[in-house]
Amino acid sequence: MAALPQRRLTETEYLTQERLASTKSEFLAGETFAMAGTSLPHNRISVNVLVALRSQLEGRGCEVFSSDLRLRVSQTGLYTYPDLVVVCGEPELLDEEHDTLLNPKLIVEILSSSTEAYDRGQKFGHYRTIDSLTDYVLISQDRPLIEHFSRSRGIWELRTAEGVEATLELSSIGCRLALAEVYRNVEPDYRIGD
Repeated sequence: MAALPQRRLTETEYLTQERLASTKSEFLAGETFAMAGTSLPHNRISVNVLVALRSQLEGRGCEVFSSDLRLRVSQTGLYTYPDLVVVCGEPELLDEEHDTLLNPKLIVEILSSSTEAYDRGQKFGHYRTIDSLTDYVLISQDRPLIEHFSRSRGIWELRTAEGVEATLELSSIGCRLALAEVYRNVEPDYRIGD
């Protein structure tokens, strides 16, 4: 007996369900995809980067938001929850619910073994279609390594910062990420401080 095909959701149906759900799901082309929880190192890295960016962006017309703010990639229809996003200027939101962002300038994803291929490939393909996006930052949980893709005149360029002594310049938003701070209290092999 053949399995019955699942009925595809509309964006409106997805948003209605998602706003009532206790867990987060991505949405693309009528299908939802449950998002996995995160590890302690992932959370520590996320908080460390959020604190570093927030303090540097204070009073400069840019804000950093955590993974609780949903992002809609208008050109492809993807709804997702990046680990962190930076918006410069006024946030553009999908509707009066104020829970879905449209205009990120910078997106940060913290890599895990289950999401790394997707974050580097298909998801980055979606993100590259966002007109406002100039920076995509991938942070390893396994070792002190940050990869920074920046767009200039339509060309994406990659720079890396590796090792706890390294610093990553995010010139488009006038910020620096010291890897010693990004990886503070993250174990096991490169423990930094208490």
